[in-house]
Amino acid sequence: MVDVQEKLKEMGPYVEAPDDDMLVCRCEEVTKGEIRQAVHAGMFTIEEIRRYLRSGMGLCQGQTCGKLVKGIVSRELGVAPTDVEPAVARAPMRPIEMRILAEDGGERA
Repeated sequence: MVDVQEKLKEMGPYVEAPDDDMLVCRCEEVTKGEIRQAVHAGMFTIEEIRRYLRSGMGLCQGQTCGKLVKGIVSRELGVAPTDVEPAVARAPMRPIEMRILAEDGGERA
């Protein structure tokens, strides 16, 4: 496990970059700068960044932005992309109205 305080000290403060306004996750409208700021706030895994910024949680489920996010995180941390802890894969879910569940009555076919 990475010592967060030690890693933050090693990385130094967040410094804005000219391309920080570049859109990385189109589905959730997350920019490169937001991802970099999250890393400098102590979020070192894709899962933490996903939960905080929602990158990779849109319609494409990270198929478009996943590698980009991982690359940005690895560059900020100064590690290889393979050293960045991946997000937990989950099947996409769709909201369901409670009345539909109530009508089912809990019976299984």
